[in-house]
Amino acid sequence: MVWQVRLDKDAEKQLRRLDPQDQRRLVKFLRERIASSASPRLFGEALKGALRTLWKYRVGDFRLICDLQDENFVLLVIKIGSRKDVYRR
Repeated sequence: MVWQVRLDKDAEKQLRRLDPQDQRRLVKFLRERIASSASPRLFGEALKGALRTLWKYRVGDFRLICDLQDENFVLLVIKIGSRKDVYRR
């Protein structure tokens, strides 16, 4: 099953602020690993605590915080950032 990857408005802004090389790296990860995967859970990890309904993906020094919508096969990227900043509200 092919998953559709979508970016939240805030995630789009965060992606545009990164340098082009990092942008390409993150987009490549989402296209090649996540979108073509039968289960995106193989590449990520469930969060704990208040964010326990979300998943995280590590791409180099960056983290992608995502909401997996199983019923629609959609992975919604909510936040993109460095490890030290991405978990702050």
